[in-house]
Amino acid sequence: MNGSLRSFSYSHWPQWAAILMSIISATVFAETQQERVHQMAHGVMPFDMSQTVHIFKMTESGGVQKVVAKDPAATDQIALIQQHLQHEAEGFQQGDYSDPAQLHGADMPGLKDLQAGASRITVSYAALPSGAEITFETTDPHLLTALHRWFGAQLHEHGADARSE
Repeated sequence: MNGSLRSFSYSHWPQWAAILMSIISATVFAETQQERVHQMAHGVMPFDMSQTVHIFKMTESGGVQKVVAKDPAATDQIALIQQHLQHEAEGFQQGDYSDPAQLHGADMPGLKDLQAGASRITVSYAALPSGAEITFETTDPHLLTALHRWFGAQLHEHGADARSE
């Protein structure tokens, strides 16, 4: 038996290594975009995705993105949401969409148009009792479409961590 293990270990190693790599690759690629976004979110957002929900509302002039704590008594999460969304709103007004690009990818629908057209989008922040919201407004039809595409992509990629309003 010892001889057969030694024989197996050396003579079949390349085949077993290839099989093992196939299994690992299949496992890695089986992860959905929603799962990837949920797992990577903490690198971009300081709050706990499983304790919060993203809410996207498209409007005739842009849209509203809210993040709220599922538990209104989770003051630690609410503070983190408010801090993060205030920071993001300031960046978005300047055309800095690097956090969403880091999480969702630089080719996210609408993102490049929003970066380029930042001077034609009004971005405002408001604290809410259970979180915060960012309002985006524009009169530019191209940017309105970009905002709606961007909201739709986020809604899709956040999966169970998001909903529309």
